[in-house]
Amino acid sequence: MVYDRFVPEVIWRRIRPDAIYVWFNDEVRRRLKWYYMVMNDEAPAKFLLARAVDAGENPSKLDDENLWQLKRRLHAELEKLRKEALEGSLTLEVYEREFRDKPEYSLLHLDVEAARRLANPCRLCERRCMIDRSRRIGACRIDNKTYVHSWFHHLGEEPPLVPSGTIFYGGCNFTCVYCQNYDISQVMPRAGEVVDAKRLAQMQRELRIYGARNINHVGGEPTPNIPTIVESLLYLDVNVPHIWNSNMYMTLEAMEILIDFVDLWLPDFKYGDDKCALRLSAVPRYFEIVTRNIRIAVEHGDMIIRHLVLPNHIECCSKPIMQWISENLPVDRILVNIMDQYRPENLVAKYPRRWRDIARRVHLEEVEEVKAYADKLGILYEPVS
Repeated sequence: MVYDRFVPEVIWRRIRPDAIYVWFNDEVRRRLKWYYMVMNDEAPAKFLLARAVDAGENPSKLDDENLWQLKRRLHAELEKLRKEALEGSLTLEVYEREFRDKPEYSLLHLDVEAARRLANPCRLCERRCMIDRSRRIGACRIDNKTYVHSWFHHLGEEPPLVPSGTIFYGGCNFTCVYCQNYDISQVMPRAGEVVDAKRLAQMQRELRIYGARNINHVGGEPTPNIPTIVESLLYLDVNVPHIWNSNMYMTLEAMEILIDFVDLWLPDFKYGDDKCALRLSAVPRYFEIVTRNIRIAVEHGDMIIRHLVLPNHIECCSKPIMQWISENLPVDRILVNIMDQYRPENLVAKYPRRWRDIARRVHLEEVEEVKAYADKLGILYEPVS
């Protein structure tokens, strides 16, 4: 195995032992096969494959209908290439030799153009605020610029991801009363470094060449920044898997863009009850939208689902989520991280009487109850916890 080939000694000395030994687990290797191959430069990342699919014409000259029709047709070609890579016939070495001459306009160029159009008026997330974010702040609390608050080698993520090249974007389309990153998502989302696509590509390149196993797009929420993120992949010149670390509240149109470059999905599956989602995050139609997007995502890359156990929300949220996963997803191809890190933050810390049900840390017994229920349903979670 070559899972450590990119990790410099200065980082390797600090890496958690489980981030090393997780790759000796055959189930993890099997369930995260695509991510593992790209991480180790055995296969080209999806964004590189998308750059090799010839669009044949300038996407800016296409009307919306023809743009999306062409994009969907070319996505099928991308999937054929990914299948070849999964089977081992299209290695990174073969890709670099056979696709040395890139097309003038590729599938990725179509994605860039589609993302720009979705962003004005904004229909990137299911709030569909329809705001021209070049003139006004959207429902995500940011304008049309991309704000990066920090980017670094994260050593605290799930073992298969560490060290993770994490990029924290400002802004979020949720208003979670317990948000642990509320400073960048709700309070000062536009206080980060303003980056364009080339600068963002430079950040990703440096993270990779100095030891990152992946590029981890997170926040806040990365969805409002899809146009800049997709465009940055036109300039990125290193092979690296891309992770979408998200609340998964994006539109179907945004999903059609994401499936062209996301290698591993890291959905944050919060609520099993829409009433809880509306009260705690001010999000309507939560369960319908998030489950729809997770169904799509699992067919277009590897997946680790995150579920943060909330105190007093076992019956209404945690168990229904586990039940839905077991009945609707291929549980033999995904991993689930049942998380016990909840602590009362943000508005819950300020006004605990208003949110009495979650105004304390989660009890160990609650977490163990959720894990026991997941075990009963055949859901694998331990290798990533």
